Amino acid sequence: MGCVRWQRGGAADAGLDGNSSGQSAVCLLEVPVNKTGAAFTKPVDAAVGEAIEAWEKVRLPQPKLLDQKTGEMVAFLFVHRGRRVGKSYLNRSLIPMLCRKAGVPDRDARGRITSHRARSTIASQLYNAKEPLSLFELQEWLGHASPESTQYYAKITPTKLAKSYARAGYFERNIRTVKVLLDQDVIRGGAAVGGPWKYYDLGHGYCTYDFFEQCPHRMACAKCSFYLPKESSRTQLLEAKGNLQQMLQEIPLRDEERAAVEDGLEAVEKLYEKLADVPTPTGLTPREMAGRELPVLPAIRRDGHTSKKE
Repeated sequence: MGCVRWQRGGAADAGLDGNSSGQSAVCLLEVPVNKTGAAFTKPVDAAVGEAIEAWEKVRLPQPKLLDQKTGEMVAFLFVHRGRRVGKSYLNRSLIPMLCRKAGVPDRDARGRITSHRARSTIASQLYNAKEPLSLFELQEWLGHASPESTQYYAKITPTKLAKSYARAGYFERNIRTVKVLLDQDVIRGGAAVGGPWKYYDLGHGYCTYDFFEQCPHRMACAKCSFYLPKESSRTQLLEAKGNLQQMLQEIPLRDEERAAVEDGLEAVEKLYEKLADVPTPTGLTPREMAGRELPVLPAIRRDGHTSKKE
């Protein structure tokens, strides 16, 4: 009895009337000494405090009983004819009766609905909320002496797992954004002008192949006829055009391309060698274009820049 306190604006009161215990007030539940630890206080939903106070008003006078954990004589909240209401009555009689009144089944795929199941459900909801409790905060709320006990209740829902998986950026690491330049003069002129009209910016040069996204040689373009090195005057004239439209395009990476991007030069060389006999958009393979010899990759200096020699 008397286990509820209300807190409003930083001040806690021993009890508030029904009008004061609105949603702006915080209900604090005094939990006695239990099997997992000492007595503690935790916030609960206001409906819990309102229900307890409503029961205390209609509860018949009962004698105090011995608390076997503390050795004190205390007034228990649920007592009938001088005897405490046991957990077996809650789980076998009261909860099934409440389920029938609510029109819901008293068991699900995990078994019977019990008071312990309710405690586990609330703990899981607090752990999977939009602004969830941390494992140590949940430990304090449950009154556990060890976080190992709390981990049993901290079940991650599939929805939260999916959101965390998306935030981890796994999908993003499989996609790279490439800057694309569109030559409006060629687009408007069509066949009369001719020549490439779309330029994929590779950093060291441009690819003018229209279907660059589907090209298997995206990481090894140096000897392809669609490749336009940036050091040429042609690219300088292209970038100087006033009617040049710039856009960004997301390109999905294959596994070997992602390795080349993330693991460095060795992975690039492996990818380059693997593509040596794969036809480029021109119809020739890199080995055929290089006279049966693989072209030499740009040398990488210690500062990470490429040298002029190719």
